[in-house]
Parts: sequence; C-alpha cells; structure tokens
Amino acid sequence: MEAKTPVTLREAIAHFSDLNNCVAYMVSKRWPGGVTCPTCGNTKVTFDPKSYRWQCSSHHAKRKFSLKTGTILEDSPIGLDKWLPVIWLVTNCKNGVSSWEIHRAMGVTQKTAWFMLQRARMALQGKNGGKLSGEVEADESFIGGKARNMHAHKRAEKIHGRGPDGQAIVAAVLERGGEVRVEVMKTRKKRDLHKLVRENVEAGSAVYTDALKSYDGLDEFKHQVVDHAETYVNGQVHTNGCENFWSLLKRGVHGTYVSIEPFHLHRCIDEQAFRFNQRGLNDAERFDLAVSQIVGKRLTYKALTGHEDDEPF
Repeated sequence: MEAKTPVTLREAIAHFSDLNNCVAYMVSKRWPGGVTCPTCGNTKVTFDPKSYRWQCSSHHAKRKFSLKTGTILEDSPIGLDKWLPVIWLVTNCKNGVSSWEIHRAMGVTQKTAWFMLQRARMALQGKNGGKLSGEVEADESFIGGKARNMHAHKRAEKIHGRGPDGQAIVAAVLERGGEVRVEVMKTRKKRDLHKLVRENVEAGSAVYTDALKSYDGLDEFKHQVVDHAETYVNGQVHTNGCENFWSLLKRGVHGTYVSIEPFHLHRCIDEQAFRFNQRGLNDAERFDLAVSQIVGKRLTYKALTGHEDDEPF
C-alpha cells in the first residue's frame, strides 16, 4: 500500500475514499518505524485485513487495537474516508469551516459534524517549543457580540464580568517572522498580561505594545510603546503583526462561525493559531503535521459539553 499524501482537497477526497489508502497513510504518520502496540509498545503485532485491526503478541488488556486507538478518533464510528477530508478542511481553510458545511459536505448530522470539528481542533494543539525572542509584539483584543446589541434577557444570560461591552478578552504575543501564542484572558489587568508575556517571551527581548497601562513594568524586556491615539507605527515600534492575526481570527469568528460560546473560544483560537504558525507550509504539509498530532489526545462529548474535564492520555 502506497503512503501517498494528496496535494489538493479534490485529490484528498478521491485518494482517501479507498480504505487501504487511508490505512497506509495513517500507519506512515503514526508508526513511521513500524506498527507498535499503543498499550505496551511491543513491535510483535499481527494485522487482520478483514477488521483492519492489529493484535499484540503480549497477553494484556486491550491487545487488539486500531489506527484510532489512543487518538482523537478513538471510539468514533465515522470512517477515515470522512475523517481525513475533514481534518484537511479544518487545517487549510483560512477562515475556518463550520459544522453546517461539514454536515452538508460529508453527509453526517450537524451534531456529529460539530463533534468532529472540535476533535480536529484538538489535534491542532501543539506543545510550545521554548520562549519567543528577538522582536515580539504583545496585544489584546475582544471577541464576541456587543452588549448594547443584545436583548436584555440575552445580556443577563451571556454577560458575566467579561471585557468592554461583555466581550471575551483574548491576548497574544507574536514573534516577528515567527509564531503567535494566544490565550483567552479573564481580565486585562497587569498580573494577567505580565504573566502571559513572561511565560512566553525570553527576558531581554524587544517587546512592543500599545499604551495600555497594564503593560507598564515589563522591566526585564526592552519594552517600547506605541500610542494608538497618536500613531500606529513609530519606526519598528508597532503591533501590526498582532493586528493581522486578529483580523484573520475575527473573519473566521464573525464570517464562518457567527456565534461562539466563551467555553469553546479557546478551540477556535488554537485552530487559527495553528494555521497562522504554519503559514510557510503548503496544504499537504500542513495536513501531514496535523495528522501527526492526533495521537495521545482524547476529547469526549461529555468533556466537550462541560460535564467533565478533557481526558488526555
């Protein structure tokens, strides 16, 4: 079986319509050195071509396993012929893809499509590779509907001490020419913004922010401020890189997803940050990277709907 990566969405749909192609591709990404048991790590396994499952030669619980075992796809009845094109769409659609679009394109229910979308977003969450350095921008923005545009009962239901006009607060640090790291914040107070910068930026780096007073006191950095009341650019001092990321994020939020509960906002941010950080890759390379990150992650429907914590392996 040839472990080929398609180059376009059209090729992906055609290629992954064959289950053998799906298996060959997934094996090459999950076990590039050969199939191993996800429970004990044993390399002595046998493959059953009828069920597309393997069995470990060691005697222990969960001897039988599939490509989905120990991944975001575990316990999903949806076939790889649908899962892989969905991951392609989430990975490469610049403004995101809604659950209704997935529902219509893949022939699954909207509820199932929504669950697939959230699981695919979890695959895009990667580990940070050390602190940012050089020239770094820090900025914050507001996401969500404005309180003044809501009916009184909706305002009482949705607004619980968030930012101006009841919007969610999102903050980012961005290394120029590098990656962005984004978090949903409780407040714009100094302790929260300083914590974000210090956890993600190497001391001594040049940090550029706007004139928000909460950024005062970042003394271990070469901190410079641009006052947006006067100008948006002062030589190298600006936050235009962050503004570019906010514009991409808000196009997806307002144009594709329309309405996002604060409880799920971090997943949409992870999705957009992944695409932004991998902007130097082509669609196939970005897809390969996303698929390589599905292992060791689990998101149950109960966790997704707030009835229990996420369950990482």
